[in-house]
Amino acid sequence: MQLISPEKIFRGNNAWEESLTQIKKISKRPLVLGRSLSTKEIRHQIYKDLQDHHFHIIKSNLQFDCCYEDLERIERIILKNNCDSIIAIGGGKVLDAGKFLADFLSIPAITIPLSASTCAGWTALSNIYSKDGQFIKDIELKSCPEILVLDHGFIKTAPKRTLASGIADALAKWYESSLTSSKVEDGLVQQAIQISRVLRDQLLINGESAYKSQSFHNVAWCNVVEGCSLTAGLIGGIGGEKCRTAAAHAIHNAITQIISSHKPLHGEIVGVGILLQLRLEETKNNNKLANQSIKQLMELMRKLDLPTTIADLGINVFENNNLQKIAEFTCRDKSEIHFLPFEINQQDIIKTITEFEKQKIKIA
Repeated sequence: MQLISPEKIFRGNNAWEESLTQIKKISKRPLVLGRSLSTKEIRHQIYKDLQDHHFHIIKSNLQFDCCYEDLERIERIILKNNCDSIIAIGGGKVLDAGKFLADFLSIPAITIPLSASTCAGWTALSNIYSKDGQFIKDIELKSCPEILVLDHGFIKTAPKRTLASGIADALAKWYESSLTSSKVEDGLVQQAIQISRVLRDQLLINGESAYKSQSFHNVAWCNVVEGCSLTAGLIGGIGGEKCRTAAAHAIHNAITQIISSHKPLHGEIVGVGILLQLRLEETKNNNKLANQSIKQLMELMRKLDLPTTIADLGINVFENNNLQKIAEFTCRDKSEIHFLPFEINQQDIIKTITEFEKQKIKIA
């Protein structure tokens, strides 16, 4: 069975208000899950709206991450209070935690993204991390969320850094899927790849405008927000696993193994991963256009104030054996790096990252 999309999607300036009637049909006693202090005011408004519509709400927040410690604690709260759904409000980690718990307990999941930083509000997938933010594994869920609410008013309050991160993450859909699935004959997979190409083009054209002017009146902003939050999820739903991840996400997962006080966002790391993947394509797969793609991406990433090296993420790969740790995790047996149509080993990763960090690659 293929899990393509949420059952119902509300999007636009009044999406939250419009969704309440539908939410009421499937829930009376939801657990409302959040995390960040920066989104506290929005969550309080959502609490009030739910109470005004006669929901009996139970509140809980992640203390660490989408990690087993938090998941087990919140599961106990849900069971103790006999909650009949989970409303997850926040960024990707909160949305993933809410989806995972709802799936595990067989109750509805309602996702309310508060930024356009990922497509986690859409997907039937949860990424599990350690308490310190180290990637452990991803888990396929039995279904996408029952309801996804993408309210532009909520998204507009997010720092623009989250939008830049979402653009980088969404761009990976094309750079990864076009490489891993180009020879797959399945029509849906091929169509998903073409959607990712269109999304890439829209992000390259409109990304800077959206980043600089986060306004309901800016069509570029609206389209980029929905591209990152909705279209990117649709691509994964239609195309399946190989339209989600490859080297860029494999490198992301490896970089999270290095504890950093800087706390880069998911898409910021993925963006660096795309650049490294393109370099691997050039050196290992004789892709003569890869360097041009690096230049094109670097130009946009600089305009969006995105990191373009691992050092920019706050990590020095040349200390504490960090480079070896990244290479080992990137090339572990179950890594997405092995979806690439050419062989990669640890030494390839070490060499490519070393050159990249020392800026021996011609990128301008």
